[in-house]
Amino acid sequence: MDLATIIGLVAAFGLIVWSILLGGSLSGFIDMPSVAVVIGGTMGALLINFPLKKFLALGKVMGKTFMFALDEPSLVIDKMVKYAERARREGMLALEEDSENETDPFLRKGLRLAVDGTDPQLLEKILDTDVEQIESRHSDGAKLLGMGGTFAPAYGMIGTLIGLVNMLSSLEDPTQIGAGMATALITTFYGAVLANAIFIPLQGKLEIRSAEELVIKAMIIEGIMAIQSGDSPRIVEEKLKSFLSPTERAAVESEEKAA
Repeated sequence: MDLATIIGLVAAFGLIVWSILLGGSLSGFIDMPSVAVVIGGTMGALLINFPLKKFLALGKVMGKTFMFALDEPSLVIDKMVKYAERARREGMLALEEDSENETDPFLRKGLRLAVDGTDPQLLEKILDTDVEQIESRHSDGAKLLGMGGTFAPAYGMIGTLIGLVNMLSSLEDPTQIGAGMATALITTFYGAVLANAIFIPLQGKLEIRSAEELVIKAMIIEGIMAIQSGDSPRIVEEKLKSFLSPTERAAVESEEKAA
């Protein structure tokens, strides 16, 4: 579970509610027609913009920003070095049992293909195609959230315009102008909050997580190719460390010294 996402959402909405309560009543910011215009309009626009199948994945896409399990780079390096040591000592066929027990589906598939003696170029192409598909799915999810962040403020403005038209059509009662203006502006408020506290931040988190996963996948491909070509465990380790930032590399090396 990504605590940063949860903490950020709680902080964002908590501070908004706190600032409202400091200046008045929370009930003054609740207007169901405005909610219908902003949320309903945004969902409708997303339905128009995306195929139904992709739109229905919105909940799943948002869930990935909260629940995102990904191996640490150091763990991937340890796994690949262990597999390289065994392959060097006992041969590639010795990794057949490891491939069955491997929990990462992508790594398991790569090991199986390598153990089966798949041509290195074909093996790399198959794994690269898998990565391209993963990247495409992640990109679709990020686009879905990004378009939500675009549509929400627009429908907030549409709701405000509707409210202003209704207010201006009843100017014969000056006592209603203030309340009418407040109601009209609430839709802009809803659109801004929906875009800037939910859609756009979650899009950014999804893009970051996607980039991290693609690095891990690239490390796995590099490791499998190195093992298949017969590289020593030390070479495999150094190849994979090249994917790390200087800080991450230093952390991995300090862990190795401590061990």
